[in-house]
Amino acid sequence: MADPTGLGKPKKPFRRAPPADEVSGNIFPPLIPEPAPDVPPARIVDGRSLRRTGRTVMFGTRVTPEFDNQLRRIAMEQGLTLVEVLERALNLYQQQQANN
Repeated sequence: MADPTGLGKPKKPFRRAPPADEVSGNIFPPLIPEPAPDVPPARIVDGRSLRRTGRTVMFGTRVTPEFDNQLRRIAMEQGLTLVEVLERALNLYQQQQANN
């Protein structure tokens, strides 16, 4: 069985911090911002930026494997994102409820 008497004790003693007048001032960023370069940086285009939709709210839910497969199949066939398929389904549902 382990000896609990050594728990919580530091293995090495802590060192005291140096006095403030001995610490260099280079640990803080400069207060004057660097001027912007004349040439804008090149944007890297990746898959995420191509699929940017402007949606910002996370929406997560649990579904059956059948629902997931069907939703993904429809999205792939139509060239849509999953949320676009769900938005179209919600719009159709709201139209159907308005007609009843």
